[in-house]
Amino acid sequence: MNTIIKLCTLATLLLASGILSATTLPGPLVDGAWLEKNLTKVTILDVRNDIKSFTTAPTYTRDMKTGQQRLVRIGGHIPGALITSYRHVRRARPINGNRVMHMLPDQKDFEYFMQLVGLNKDSTVVIVSKGESSGDITMATRLYWQLKYYGQDNLAILDGGMAGWLMDKRAVSTDSKRPPQGNWKITTERHALLATSDEVAAAVKTGTAQLVDTRSLALYLGTYKKPYVDRKGHIPGAKPFPNEMLTEPSAPATFTPLKTLSALASELKIDTDKDIITYCNSGHLASGSWFIFSELMGNKNVKLYDGSMHQWTLEKRPVTALKLEL
Repeated sequence: MNTIIKLCTLATLLLASGILSATTLPGPLVDGAWLEKNLTKVTILDVRNDIKSFTTAPTYTRDMKTGQQRLVRIGGHIPGALITSYRHVRRARPINGNRVMHMLPDQKDFEYFMQLVGLNKDSTVVIVSKGESSGDITMATRLYWQLKYYGQDNLAILDGGMAGWLMDKRAVSTDSKRPPQGNWKITTERHALLATSDEVAAAVKTGTAQLVDTRSLALYLGTYKKPYVDRKGHIPGAKPFPNEMLTEPSAPATFTPLKTLSALASELKIDTDKDIITYCNSGHLASGSWFIFSELMGNKNVKLYDGSMHQWTLEKRPVTALKLEL
């Protein structure tokens, strides 16, 4: 317990003083062992919807036969982590007369939000999700994409998230103290990471970029749809790459090995070396495939269609249903 208190105190003091030392990240993914060794050299952004769980202790049960503890409920956070409410990561924005939900905030709003979180400029950032499902992991990849879009470079994601951290019995805090406002600044706007509706329409017409639909096959084929998407089906010519393939199905939701992901992409006729535009219903799940193709596989010609099927169908653009396109 004394070790946990010391870690929490040290991380909090360093965050408050803004003197966290920069460190070299091993790549866009880090594991718990690396993060534990570098805890005082990075800024941890804990992104989740369930804000209450950030300050609630995790729950365990003990196996009556083996005596081993089993994690039942994710709770708490890594010492020094900054809570980042996913509900505020994205915003509704007016686009060509439509109110499009769940979009990338404009520069002013996003910069202010990250400052309120407590992020400082020149930080080495590690993003942590609850890690219970692929949906959690794509909260992390979505925040990663937004930060990178607005100029943040020293950036990684904790593979397996908080679930993996707790299962490895690493230090956990339930501290509720809010950090001081940070001074993080947007340094650029990387338009090459973002696809507009018109760019997607051009890809449909010319085939210059591969369209990758990251939703379930049921949504792709159009047997049902989300309420905020106006029509069933997928963007014409798009290939499926379902989000549930990207990670383990249960906690800790670590990424599927890269070799396996490459083989899956090949089977689904996706050339991971050529131009790609990923999309989903709202731009959340699509960030997972964007992260894999762009950051893990190294294809720098990958864009995310932020408005995705929500915006596409609001604009009355064509869809294809009950057809698998490979």
